[in-house]
Amino acid sequence: MTKRTKPWHGVMVATALPLHDDLSVDDDGYAAHCRWLVENGCDGVVPNGSLGEYQTLTPEERAKVAETAVAAIGGERVMAGVGAYGAAESRRWAEHAREIGCGSVLALPPNTYRADERAVLEHYRQVAEAGVPVVAYNNPYDTKVDLTPALLAKLHAEGLIVAVKEFTGDVRRAYELAELAPGLDLLVGSDDVLLELGIAGAVGWIAGFPNALPAANVALYRAALARDLDTALPLYRTLHPLLRWDSKIEFVQAIKLSMDVAGRRGGPCRQPRVPLTEDQSAAVRAATEKALAEGIA
Repeated sequence: MTKRTKPWHGVMVATALPLHDDLSVDDDGYAAHCRWLVENGCDGVVPNGSLGEYQTLTPEERAKVAETAVAAIGGERVMAGVGAYGAAESRRWAEHAREIGCGSVLALPPNTYRADERAVLEHYRQVAEAGVPVVAYNNPYDTKVDLTPALLAKLHAEGLIVAVKEFTGDVRRAYELAELAPGLDLLVGSDDVLLELGIAGAVGWIAGFPNALPAANVALYRAALARDLDTALPLYRTLHPLLRWDSKIEFVQAIKLSMDVAGRRGGPCRQPRVPLTEDQSAAVRAATEKALAEGIA
C-alpha cells in the first residue's frame, strides 16, 4: 500500500453536511462528524463539495463549514472545495482555505460554462495563485468540461495541480494519465470504481460512503491499494450496491439515508434535492442493513 505522505493522499471523505429540521446548518453536528470520521480511520475531509451541498449555502455558511472542519480535525486534514462559476470566486475560496490553514483545495473547472482548453488553463492558473496545493476535479457529467488526460498533463506540467479526482469511471484513463503525467497523483473520484483504480495506481480516494460506514470502506481502500484481492473482493461485493449510488443523481440523498440507517444523522437535504422515492429508499436501506448485518461498519 502507498504510504500517505501528502495532505491529499489517503481516504479523504467528501463530507455530507448535517442540517437541522429547519434546514439550517448543524455546525456542532458537522464538527462531531469530522472527528468521528478521523477516529474511524479516515485521513481527512473534503467540505463544500457536491456531497456537502455547497451550491445551496450562503457565502457565510460555506466559510463557516470549512472553518468548522479545520477547527475539528486540523487544517492539514482538510481539502476545501472551491468550486464556483468562475475563476475569481474559486480563487477567493482558495485564498480563504489558505488563510484558515487547509492542506489542499479541490477545484472544479468553471461551473455551468462549457469552457474550452484555454479557459480551463486560465481558470486553474487563477486558483493556483492562492498558493494552496490544487486537486483538480474531473466531473464532465455535471460540468460539461472534460479534463482529459492530455489536458491534465498540461495543467500538471505548468505546476497548477498536484492531483486529480477522477470521476468519469473510465479506468482506462488511469493508465493514460500515468504515461502522460507520471508525477500527477490519481485520486479515486467515484466510489464504485475504487478497487479498479486502486489496483491501477491511485494514491487516494475522495470518498462518499465512508460518511456512513467508515471502517469497512477504509479497510477496502487499504486492501485495494495493497492489491490484496482476497480481502478486497468480498468487501467490494458486499458494499458495491451502496457504492454505485455515488455515481447516481440522487447520491446525496442516498448517502444521507445510509447514514441514518447506520445510526449517524444524515437528515434532510436542501432544494433542489427532494427525498428519494419509496423504491430508492428501500434499496438504500436494504443494502446498508445487509452490510451492517454482515458486521461491516
